[in-house]
Amino acid sequence: MGKYTLPELPYAYDALEPHIDAKTMEIHHTKHHQAYTDKLNAALEKCSSDIQNKDILEILGNIDQVPEDQKGAINFNGGGYDNHKLFWHNMKANGGGEPGGALADAINTSFGNFADFKTKFSSTTAVLQGSGWGWLVYNPSSSKVEYTKMPNQTSPRTKGLVPLLGLDVWEHAYYLKYQNKRPDYIAAWWNVVNWDEVDSRLSKAK
Repeated sequence: MGKYTLPELPYAYDALEPHIDAKTMEIHHTKHHQAYTDKLNAALEKCSSDIQNKDILEILGNIDQVPEDQKGAINFNGGGYDNHKLFWHNMKANGGGEPGGALADAINTSFGNFADFKTKFSSTTAVLQGSGWGWLVYNPSSSKVEYTKMPNQTSPRTKGLVPLLGLDVWEHAYYLKYQNKRPDYIAAWWNVVNWDEVDSRLSKAK
């Protein structure tokens, strides 16, 4: 089987300063994302070749086909691998603002307007118990965008949803700079959102 490797960041560790600090980015990428990558590979090694030969997106989208003895490990570490791969590209220096075009239309259709979407995303993600992610997803069943929250590293793909914009609210994502002030981290994160990337994902999902 081909092994997964740690994806490179599309920018320097300090590129998102002052909103997300360089040390947090470095630790998050080189330690946490690396660990998910390594443990995903270890779990896949214990699976049959028919699982090993599938792309991680296909595996996550059909998680019930993974043998029970490795399902938990692949759900967690495979989700962690893919979630973070998306997360890095969700952000860019001098990001933020509001989306335009088809993405703006989709958000307005589902949430009324961007301000209401931002409020719902922020407030619901801020009170997520324990560790997890807040997500803007595309639901192929309704052909609409939705908000959902997922525990730990579980991917929206396991629910048949296409992840568009995700926010990691595990403490390792913000604690060095924001300590226990998760809402402050969320408010700062909006300043680095890469809406072009999110719009591109929506176009591919439709």
